[in-house]
Amino acid sequence: MLNREFSPENYQRFGRFLEQRTGIVLGDAKQYLVRSRLISFLHEYPDTDLDGIIDKAISGNDLNLQQRVIDAMTTNETLWFRDTYPFSLLTHHILPGLQDKQRLRIWSAACSTGQEAYSIAMTLLEYQSQHKEAFRGGFEIVGTDISRRVLNMAKSAHYDLMSVGRGLPAALQRKYFDTNEDKSVTAKLELQRCVTFKPLNLLESYTGLGMFDIIFCRNVLIYFSTDNKKKILQQIAAVLDPKGSLMLGASESVNAAADLFSMTKATNGLFYQHKPR
Repeated sequence: MLNREFSPENYQRFGRFLEQRTGIVLGDAKQYLVRSRLISFLHEYPDTDLDGIIDKAISGNDLNLQQRVIDAMTTNETLWFRDTYPFSLLTHHILPGLQDKQRLRIWSAACSTGQEAYSIAMTLLEYQSQHKEAFRGGFEIVGTDISRRVLNMAKSAHYDLMSVGRGLPAALQRKYFDTNEDKSVTAKLELQRCVTFKPLNLLESYTGLGMFDIIFCRNVLIYFSTDNKKKILQQIAAVLDPKGSLMLGASESVNAAADLFSMTKATNGLFYQHKPR
């Protein structure tokens, strides 16, 4: 029977490979995570053990396997209107301060299968329905992720019954989604047209994305080293409008680039803006 474990040396090699390619830091005690994410590949490569899968991924001789291993190791936990408060902040604190803008651009970084980007789009559409003069030039949401697999799912705008049950309010489901015979849903064209999805590694340049008024980069920085957090935040600052806002996850902060951002507190949460120069 082939080995379903991997050597300590290969774990360290794989950790270095993953950080170099994606910025994700495994640390010293995530062997169980690597094992659970990679073990399914043994069915496709029956003559190879986990050490062999790691060797193949690192070598790059099988680029398809390498990309799929990276996809498998990318955390894609997501749901609709995650944590609720960021969308309340968006509606009650951020958007009112931007109503003089003709057109908004919003970035959903590490968007996974698209629930955050579409949640932002629904929030904007609902806001416009209550504020007829807001953003008459419309708005654009750009969702990015390192994984092309999840981006393809996001672009399809199709979600199964389990995904629907993870935070999508029934009223918004009826308004913005078509329900299929199997109880899955597909976003209506009105919603799909609000969002563009693109592949992006957060360790690479963002300049091709353009400037943004609002950036969501939530529950992402926790996976990076301090140096890479600083690099990402510096690059975010460079593409964030001087009056723009940055939304991070509840357990994240801008400490790695504290000279660039100031915190704005509200009763139901906080967000960040450019620090006055």
